Amino acid sequence: MPLEVLLAAVFALVTGINDGGTLLAPGHKLPTVRPRTGIAVLVAMNALVPLLTQEVAQTFTRRLATPQGPHARHVLAVAVIAALVVVLTLGHLGKPTSLTLAIVGGLTGAGIGWGMPVAAGPVALVLAVGLAAPFAGALAAPLVARLLGAVTASRGLARWHWAGFAVQSLAYAANDGQKMTAVFILALGVPEAPLPVTLTAAALFGVGALYGLPKAGRTLSIEITSVRPLYGVAAQAGSGLTVIGCAAAGMPVSMTQAVAGGLIGSAMADGGGRVRWHAAVKIVLAWLLTLPTSALLAGLASFGLRMAV
Repeated sequence: MPLEVLLAAVFALVTGINDGGTLLAPGHKLPTVRPRTGIAVLVAMNALVPLLTQEVAQTFTRRLATPQGPHARHVLAVAVIAALVVVLTLGHLGKPTSLTLAIVGGLTGAGIGWGMPVAAGPVALVLAVGLAAPFAGALAAPLVARLLGAVTASRGLARWHWAGFAVQSLAYAANDGQKMTAVFILALGVPEAPLPVTLTAAALFGVGALYGLPKAGRTLSIEITSVRPLYGVAAQAGSGLTVIGCAAAGMPVSMTQAVAGGLIGSAMADGGGRVRWHAAVKIVLAWLLTLPTSALLAGLASFGLRMAV
């Protein structure tokens, strides 16, 4: 198996470790969507939705720093390894971060280090949209919470949990999850990913999600705020709607960031004291460090490898 394909497989596995628990955490106090059932839904969505649209994956492979030429596989390998190192390090510290930011930084840094042209405009646009995602989630979630509070009692909230989780899962597969598809497309050198590829990526994501669920889920479900069931359902639905809107524009954004923003926004609607700001600040710092660290690490490694060959 070529190195770049092996790295794409590892990238999908780590994506599950980093993202799986985060996606399930908001609804952990409701018994509606059990963890294994939720992971199965996410696997199915990530396998099938990219067959309908790969718009976000194409943003990664065509609009950002795309490795080209005889040494393209070296650049891709450096970018993926740098992204994995940063994300795994932060994950080990219990701070799930954005793999979207990590791979954008890795691709950009590796391209610059090798002397390849980098599309500065699209990269800046992706970053601007990505930075806006948590704020959009924070604004959307309280509105959803008020709507849910008006139309349902606490006992009926469980029925809305499935709807919120379904929206979130669809949004993830149409947007954030397509970073896995993009890495496989670049590794295989194909224009788009067929079913065997999306199914492989989704299955690896599921394995990673099962492994990483306890640690990754804890940060959002316990450390940021004591998640009331209403907060969780509102955060899932609000972040899902936000990320679907970005997917329609082909803009990759982090579901982790959107969900965190949704939880904080929902909690703040009942008073800022419900948010554990010291934990929230640590997570934001992890996000801010992810892209520049990935870019710097990839850039230095790519430049060094270029000098060596």
